[in-house]
Amino acid sequence: MQYRNLGRTGIKVSPYALGAMMFGASIGNTDHDDSIRIIHKALDAGINFIDTADAYSGGESERIVGKALQGRRDDVVLATKVHLPMGDDPNRRGNSRRWILTAVEDSLRRLQTDYIDLYQIHRPDPDTDIEVTLSALSDLVRSGKVRAIGSSAMPASDIVEAQWVAERRGLERFRTEQPTYSILNRGIENEVLPVAQRYGMGALVWSPLAKGMLTGRIRKGRPTDLHRVAMFTSLSDKRRLDAVEQIAALADEVGLPMTHLAVAFAIAHPGVTSAIIGPRTMEHLDDLLAGAEVRLTDEILDRIDQIVPPGTDVGAPDRSAYLPPALQQSTLRRRPGHERAAA
Repeated sequence: MQYRNLGRTGIKVSPYALGAMMFGASIGNTDHDDSIRIIHKALDAGINFIDTADAYSGGESERIVGKALQGRRDDVVLATKVHLPMGDDPNRRGNSRRWILTAVEDSLRRLQTDYIDLYQIHRPDPDTDIEVTLSALSDLVRSGKVRAIGSSAMPASDIVEAQWVAERRGLERFRTEQPTYSILNRGIENEVLPVAQRYGMGALVWSPLAKGMLTGRIRKGRPTDLHRVAMFTSLSDKRRLDAVEQIAALADEVGLPMTHLAVAFAIAHPGVTSAIIGPRTMEHLDDLLAGAEVRLTDEILDRIDQIVPPGTDVGAPDRSAYLPPALQQSTLRRRPGHERAAA
């Protein structure tokens, strides 16, 4: 396994990061011992970067990761996140100082560690001033409980604002960004990745397999065993399915499994540090590890560009990614009725 710089933190991480979202009862592997075996195999293969979040299975994912890292903690770059709801209380979520300082202690306890290498804001929080968030995170870095901080799913304009606020207020700045990125979701190539590169941020991309669309298990006109198809309309979008058929044909032509083509594409971008792989079973992990040495040629990357042009997202938007308030609330993009005419 080769290792890359995590932005300008001086930390070295593997191009594959092990995502732990699929460990736990809510949506993933309910067998803790099996999940721990998967984690150990990933570490033995050279992956030194694990990404989880407090909200994954209500904290169960962090507990599994914590158990798996006993005796191996110092060899792992450990990342987790805060923001998503951890209960019905409206203050047990978001990016406020009040919640961050509570949530980090909960995560440390579940992970059975004294420090977190990378503590990330899971989503932007329009209700909280970014200075408040950065101030709380800065205190955690200065206390030694957190080594570096990052953002996730932030629009480019928010990334820039956070960098400016950190510089002007003497606060810790976001060292990483975690956006969604795959052959079907290339929108971040427009601004997010160039902005991250400009500020020396590492980019940890999630869903390189486009929620399973690039595994071969979702094909046009064929039945699928993936239950998530009923949850996400983007998985049955005609334009995305058409693109998948072209990608599958290209993978067959060059003699690669589609999963290997997809992950190799994600880590080929110079602005991408690591692609987060999220196996639920040992079989899933074995398949992904088998593609670790795949290097895509310029010719193959050119062919992918022809199928999905650079900087474009195919078809229906991914509703699990961050949507700014103006895209969710019609009142933010519509003037009152009496103001809508020019005269």
